[in-house]
Amino acid sequence: MINTVIFDMDGLLLDTEPLWSESMLRIVDKYKIPITHKQFKETTGLRIFEVTDYWAIKYPWQGITARGVADEILDDIIANSKLKGTILHGVEDTLKLLQQNNYKIGLASSSPTNMIDTLIDHFNLKKYFNCVTSADVVEYGKPHPAVFIHCAQSLGATAMQCMVFEDSINGMIAAKAARMKVIVIPDSLHFDDPRFSLADRRLKTMADFNLDMLD
Repeated sequence: MINTVIFDMDGLLLDTEPLWSESMLRIVDKYKIPITHKQFKETTGLRIFEVTDYWAIKYPWQGITARGVADEILDDIIANSKLKGTILHGVEDTLKLLQQNNYKIGLASSSPTNMIDTLIDHFNLKKYFNCVTSADVVEYGKPHPAVFIHCAQSLGATAMQCMVFEDSINGMIAAKAARMKVIVIPDSLHFDDPRFSLADRRLKTMADFNLDMLD
């Protein structure tokens, strides 16, 4: 029986996913790092420090370290998200519904802890979560299942008791690898991607969710 629901953050709770590209491009341009938007697909799903480590090996530059670039991207994306980001349609209603019906609610994101804490506090969502887990605290990020397993354990739940909300292929794979049920809410451009057929259910927005889907 499902008694625990775990959410991703970027692109699922908040419309911050496109802002990552803006921030990364702004910082790589600042330091003349030979990266364009086309290269971003090479690092999809990696944590930001893994992304810049990868860039440093494949597209080396002089001056600032890979960690320094990652830190500047994080500062930029947090500021940009607070300025331009919004809560996605149906998110608050779903969180309230789950809380009112005594479900344990977790957040498990590949974003760094300081970004998660800053944004859920800024958008007044922190009150809904019994546990917030960043992939910072586990050895591997998505598509490895570690962040979902860690979050479930922190909530005192088994994998069989968990439903995950995700918007990405890598997040969906991570949740399924953790042996959890998954509802995906892809962005409109990727909604028909056949890989999402691995999910237990596919929704257009969070507003389409109802508690019967947890049965």
